[in-house]
Amino acid sequence: MNQVDYLRISLIDRCNFRCEYCMPEGASLDYILKQQLLTDEELLTLIQEVFIPVGFTRFRLTGGEPLLRPGVVELVGAIASLPETQDLSMTTNGFLLAGMAQDLYNAGLRRINISLDSLEPETFDKIIGNRSRSRWQQVWDGIQTAHRVGFDPLKLNVVVIPDVNEEEVLDLAALTLSLEWHVRFIEFMPIGNAHMFGDRGWVSSEELRQRIRDRWGLTSAQVCGNGPADVFQIPGAKGTLGFISQMSECFCDRCNRMRLSADGWLRPCLLNEIGQLDLKTALRAGVDSAELRKQVRQLLAAKPEINYKGRDSGTTGAYTRTMSQIGG
Repeated sequence: MNQVDYLRISLIDRCNFRCEYCMPEGASLDYILKQQLLTDEELLTLIQEVFIPVGFTRFRLTGGEPLLRPGVVELVGAIASLPETQDLSMTTNGFLLAGMAQDLYNAGLRRINISLDSLEPETFDKIIGNRSRSRWQQVWDGIQTAHRVGFDPLKLNVVVIPDVNEEEVLDLAALTLSLEWHVRFIEFMPIGNAHMFGDRGWVSSEELRQRIRDRWGLTSAQVCGNGPADVFQIPGAKGTLGFISQMSECFCDRCNRMRLSADGWLRPCLLNEIGQLDLKTALRAGVDSAELRKQVRQLLAAKPEINYKGRDSGTTGAYTRTMSQIGG
């Protein structure tokens, strides 16, 4: 088991998109009330007095859509300024990014992942559940702005959905030929939404890699990172290609992360409802930091037995949340 030093922090469960793989149509979405969210002060207290002392030094801010969180730039600055913070990154859908990228960079954010599931506006809007004016161009403008500002690495996350955007894989991979961008193909996880995308379920990373090999060739790339991606590169390309293969190539045994939800639940696995710790309630009840550190260490010790690879054995517990509510 890898050292667990990477915490994904959901800042808010709301999103300005309704991507079908994240918020399936018809899903019941009970958004967290504002007073139930961790405040900035509570979050910083947990980071400084609990998470850093037990060994967490790398943080990723997620949602929902994290740029919807009021005061997000100031919060980024506060976390980035902590001397123990070795790495701070963010995952965003990019819709609000054009107007915020420079401020986020100035606050200390250096790495950013932007969701871009299609280069075709019509397909993009279908995936994000948009039925009004296209949102593709505003997201693309956000990506271009982040590139100009200097985010490095700039990563594009692509959830590959059978018969929806899988034929764009070569076009998306081609972005790395002339740009120092990192395109990451993510296997679609059918969580209460498989019926929306036909009978094929998901496209394996190896199948995608073979398509790219057949077109350009593909070599393994030596890239250090915090995530589960297997990284490759087209010969001569400036950027890289990552493959996140949670369906076909389970990576639970090398997982180095935990997740903190927007309302303060600490979970050792993205898709396991059994192991979790309610830090917000404990913090508001006056439980001291030493006791919270003890509880987090106990959950860390249990993490090897709490993982997604137990999904077929019935050991993951009853699963009720959508991806948007996970803060994945």
